[in-house]
Amino acid sequence: MGAKEQYRLYGVPGWGSVLVEAALLCARLPYTFEDVTGFDEPGAARDRLLVVNPLAQVPAIILPDGTVMTESAAILLHLAETYPEARLAPPVGDPLRPLFLRRLIWLAAAVYGTFTYADYPERWAPSAPDELRERVLGRRMNLWRQWEDEIVPSPWALGQQFSALDIWIAAMTRWRPGRDWIRANCPKLFSVALCVDAEPDLRALWERDFDAA
Repeated sequence: MGAKEQYRLYGVPGWGSVLVEAALLCARLPYTFEDVTGFDEPGAARDRLLVVNPLAQVPAIILPDGTVMTESAAILLHLAETYPEARLAPPVGDPLRPLFLRRLIWLAAAVYGTFTYADYPERWAPSAPDELRERVLGRRMNLWRQWEDEIVPSPWALGQQFSALDIWIAAMTRWRPGRDWIRANCPKLFSVALCVDAEPDLRALWERDFDAA
C-alpha cells in the first residue's frame, strides 16, 4: 500500500472522526474528508454514511485498497501498525505497549461509549432524558478522575513517548464536561492536552473543529 494513495474518511468536524483525522495528519497521509454533518437524522448525509457503515456512525474510513473500516480504536491500531514511523503506538515488544492497549480500549469502551447515551438521552430514556444525561455525565467525570489518579505525564500520556492516547486526550477533553472542568479537576490530563494543542501538524485541525466554534 503506497503512502501516496488516498484514504477517504467519513466524519463530522468536532465529532469522533477527529480522532482518526488527527492520526492521519500525524502520519502525514493524504486523505479526503467526506463531511456527513446531519447523519444522525434521516436524510442524504445519513444515506451516504450508511453505504459504508450500517451502524450510521462516524468515523468510517475507506482504505486505499477499498477496504472499509469502522471503530476508532481499530482504525488507529491499523494506522499505527501500517505506519510505525508516525509513533501512534508503541511497537510490539515495547514495555509500554500493554499500557497503551489497555488505555486505548478503555477510552473506546468506557469513556467514548458514554457519549452514545448522554448525547441522545431521549432515545434511551424518553421519560427521563435529563436524569440519564446527568448520570452518564457523572460517570464520565469519574472515569476521567480515575485516569488522573494514575497518569504521570512527562509530557505525554506514556511519558516521553507520544502516542494516539494523546490525540484522544486532546480531542475528548474538549467535549463535555469540557476543558474548564478538566483543568480544574484533572490538571495532569489537561497538561497533556495542552502539549497536543501545540503540535504544529494538528493546530489547523483543532482550529477548524473546535477553536473557531
